[in-house]
Amino acid sequence: MPIPEDLARIVLQEEQLQFTSFNEETAWRLGSRLRQMATERGLKIVIDIRRFGQLLFYTALPGTTPDNVEWVRRKTNVVQRFHRSSYAVGLEMEKKQSSLTESQGLPLSDYATHGGCFPLRGAGTGIFGSVTVSGLPQRADHELVVEALCAELGRDYATLRLPRSE
Repeated sequence: MPIPEDLARIVLQEEQLQFTSFNEETAWRLGSRLRQMATERGLKIVIDIRRFGQLLFYTALPGTTPDNVEWVRRKTNVVQRFHRSSYAVGLEMEKKQSSLTESQGLPLSDYATHGGCFPLRGAGTGIFGSVTVSGLPQRADHELVVEALCAELGRDYATLRLPRSE
């Protein structure tokens, strides 16, 4: 996986996948879309959509465990603190050969720099929440969220997806 290429594409994803409005109904549509995608593909994932401080959508599909819930919490903490996708923060740490524990003093027990949590951003207003998937390899968690956001926002997933890994 080419880190610089993924990081550049994630910047584009974060810039372009913004909502002009977002409410409980939007969260329900996005969560239901993710759930349908996962069910059709036979994926064992947890889906969590929230405004920071308020859970708006949650589902755990068959085959998930309480460990997935813990991954969601730790990934969400990364997005809430850094306003970047958890995958981007993880790639930055990998590129620097560091960790949030080393660079920021943040405990591994509370912060997971693994893909799957993406910031919800309002156009002109900034970050207000996150959408998280847990249960797949981290790059696949990230891509599933991006694919669903593209569908919800009417964006072309083919132009925003991460480059194909070798």
